Amino acid sequence: MTKKYLISSTFFLLLLMKSILLSASSSFQTGEFKLGAAKTGMTPPKGSIIGDSYGIRVSEGVHDELYIKTLVFEQAGKRVAFITLDVISLPHLLVMKSRALIHKQTGIAVNNIILNATHLHAGPQMNPLFWDVVGGSAKLKSQEFAHKLPELILESVKSAISKIQPVHVSIGNVQETSISFNRRFLMKDGTFKTNPGKLNPNIVRPAGPIDPSLSMVYFESLDKKPVAILVNFALHVAVVGGNNFSSDFPGVMSNLIGKVKGEEVVTVFTNGTSGNINHIDVSNSNQLSGFDESERIGTILADRVLNALNSLRPIPITSLKATIQAVNLPVFKVVEKLEMIWAKDVISKFGKPKGSGFADVVSAWRILDLVKYQGGLDTRHNSTTTVPLTDDGSALESEVSVIAFGDQIALVGFPGDAFVELGLGIKLNSPFPFTIVSEQSGNGTISYMPNKKAFPEGQYEVNSARYRSGGGESLVDAALETLISIFYH
Repeated sequence: MTKKYLISSTFFLLLLMKSILLSASSSFQTGEFKLGAAKTGMTPPKGSIIGDSYGIRVSEGVHDELYIKTLVFEQAGKRVAFITLDVISLPHLLVMKSRALIHKQTGIAVNNIILNATHLHAGPQMNPLFWDVVGGSAKLKSQEFAHKLPELILESVKSAISKIQPVHVSIGNVQETSISFNRRFLMKDGTFKTNPGKLNPNIVRPAGPIDPSLSMVYFESLDKKPVAILVNFALHVAVVGGNNFSSDFPGVMSNLIGKVKGEEVVTVFTNGTSGNINHIDVSNSNQLSGFDESERIGTILADRVLNALNSLRPIPITSLKATIQAVNLPVFKVVEKLEMIWAKDVISKFGKPKGSGFADVVSAWRILDLVKYQGGLDTRHNSTTTVPLTDDGSALESEVSVIAFGDQIALVGFPGDAFVELGLGIKLNSPFPFTIVSEQSGNGTISYMPNKKAFPEGQYEVNSARYRSGGGESLVDAALETLISIFYH
């Protein structure tokens, strides 16, 4: 062996050892990326109230179970909880109680606890305004159920923590255009209508786009066993109707995926921005409805997810960051005491003979959400699920959240029933290659969230909006500022 060869070999070994040490140092600094996943039953009792937005139907039974599904991420000693509930929206009080309880019991930082609602219309009614309308034992059952939810959420988080393990992560999306439709239409007379009816000859075109991206994040153990799948798609979870609790098409999708990948796999569905997106195809007069349509949509989504899993792109997770950004949204200020009196009277008569029409109910609920109640936040929680007002009553105190996995994936929590254009604005301008936007997230509900374009067009969603024109875009700006800050720092 020549001296020159010995020197070269020694130099190579030194380089190899340095590389190993640097790699070990990097692993020590970033830590293994870990995940714990759990699902916890949260089906309300028979005889409680079903909660589509204005729901006052008393449930007659359970078609299929509802769940809290939790993913707890961990890296380098930091934990982040991502929790999704089968409810239509998140009452502010529920979010605050749950975050405080989880932090106290698990040590997870409050700003690292992100809650989402699937926007399920066949789940529990969470709004005290409509509990009062129904009254009786149904009201009491709904109140008791809501009171127990923070403990159930904590139980789900603890269960997920107990299952934390190192995982590999893969990402991807496919385009699905056959099951979602923009529900607002430009009509021949120049007006706009929400759900104008099947085969309406006066329809010119949809007033906006859909978001066809079916996004997936797949987590599997180091020995290649599936642990959890996060699925995101923009479509109102408002298909089944009826008087039985049901998890609708996300439940169908999850059950089918479980039958293939294993019942222990936790499939989490979060809704994309779907405030103006639903399942109704106005060109199809023979479209299925109810549970049949829910089964069809859920089956299509499950098939698309399962077929895509083998082609997902594996990515390393080098860091874990989470943040919540507060955003104040200027509102239509309620100044007349008579408005509040009128609104309370309208809601009290909702669903009763000679009660006011639906348009009045929409206006009344908005007024009661924008009133600055005497007695502070406690009094407000007895009347509404909407986020608090600022001290002067001029704005709602909302928020956006971001969970970032290295420089590849970002999960954005966006509040309210947001128009699809707002979510697309975030996804198209995010610096992260793979960005998922989940609506009905944040610190509580704020009803419909139209974009600026929709405000002069009017209709149900705009009449329901609590904030002034431009509020949705201010939330988009806050989300993008947060994404950019995390990505480049």
